[in-house]
Amino acid sequence: MAGMYRPEPQNPTARRQRLLSILLGAFFAFQLLLFVAFRSAPPSKLPSTAAATSSSAPEPPSRGTEDSGCGGGLVYVYDLPAIFNEDLLAMCDTLMPMYSVCPYLANDGLGFPAEGTSLSTILPAELLGSWHSSDQFALEHIVHRRLLSHRCRTTDPARAAAFFVPFYAGLAVGRHLWSANATDADRDRDCVALLSWLHAQPYYKRSNGWDHFLALGRITWDFRRSPSGGWGGSFLAMPGVANVTRLVIEREPWDAMDVGIPYPTGFHPRTAADARAWQQHVTSVPRPRLFAFAGAPRSAIKGDFRALLLSDCQAAGAACGALDCAEGKCIKDNALVLELFMGARFCVQPRGDSFTRRSLFDCMVAGAVPVLFWRRTAYLQYHWYLPTEDGQEGEWSVFIDRNELRAGNVTVRGVLAAIPEARVRQMRERVVEMIPRLVYSAADKDGLGGGMKDAMDVMIDGMLRRVAEQRRNWRRT
Repeated sequence: MAGMYRPEPQNPTARRQRLLSILLGAFFAFQLLLFVAFRSAPPSKLPSTAAATSSSAPEPPSRGTEDSGCGGGLVYVYDLPAIFNEDLLAMCDTLMPMYSVCPYLANDGLGFPAEGTSLSTILPAELLGSWHSSDQFALEHIVHRRLLSHRCRTTDPARAAAFFVPFYAGLAVGRHLWSANATDADRDRDCVALLSWLHAQPYYKRSNGWDHFLALGRITWDFRRSPSGGWGGSFLAMPGVANVTRLVIEREPWDAMDVGIPYPTGFHPRTAADARAWQQHVTSVPRPRLFAFAGAPRSAIKGDFRALLLSDCQAAGAACGALDCAEGKCIKDNALVLELFMGARFCVQPRGDSFTRRSLFDCMVAGAVPVLFWRRTAYLQYHWYLPTEDGQEGEWSVFIDRNELRAGNVTVRGVLAAIPEARVRQMRERVVEMIPRLVYSAADKDGLGGGMKDAMDVMIDGMLRRVAEQRRNWRRT
């Protein structure tokens, strides 16, 4: 009919395009709603059962006010039952058969202050406040207390990148090492109980221990008893600790889970100013001797290398100072060692009862250059602290082939006297520069300040890097 409106048939292609536009708009609206919902949801505080047992890696914690300056993440410190730490400290009178360690474990593991001790006779009064009577085996207590107040600690395990287990294994095992009636079961009992407790924790289950770490105050060999029996406990041979990083004063170089960290010395500065004052002091003190040696000969050992060094020192006359540390004299009076090393440009460092000795760090804190005879004494031990890549060990130490010394082809005096004075000065400056990173400060939460790091800061940085590297292992387990 003329004049009647007849709509044209709809184009099928156009109809499909309009339908597709509607569907896409609805999809993006739904995605926006989901995004808003998840953004407003509160974070969960603990993993679900499924998440706690999952082997997949968690996302790194986000930066916040609590972890200012802790870019690698935060550390959670487990609150262990007291039998694994505090109760052991209460036994300080009986932990060692030779002497009470109570004075050395006081003040959060730093030991009694140096005021009134023999150190006060050799140090300026303004420097005494940084010194304590510290025991070489007090590492566990020192690390625990510092971590509790460290700026990179979190009390929320959901925010942690790494987990510290404050088990004083060195005290637990050490109290049975010299007991004639102690059995292998006695030396392992506390360690077995600790692992039973730890393996029940959800954050341990989540990673199977890859992000967990311990500090051990004794050398690694005290925890590696042979299956056939013998010295020490078997803690580090237990399958339950296989994935846990062990920070230890002497590591097994071929066990990747052992990480060497410095022996505690008596120097514990509170601020960067304290550390710098000490650096200036050891730089300026007169050093009349070329080298020094502190140690006791092992007469029962055939061809004892320490006896050879003492003989070499005596032959050097006034160029060398020697201190006989028999009967624990150097342990009881560390001022003797400090005074000896501060009066020499070099200090010889043979292996001790094992490959390492606290004397290495006493030497460097005193501003002297260590002279080494075994690579396992330092170069294969403390990678986070003592640089060895690309020949850097030559910047802060001297290595002498012990076999050449035994054969009489060289002398310690001859090797050291041949080093140009300018080179000696550079080496000593490098050692003094390294001091803050080798000591455990008595600093508060803010650390030494001034951008200066102590051994704890280096340890935490290294551990957080290690956790990030280990994360790929979680996906394979």
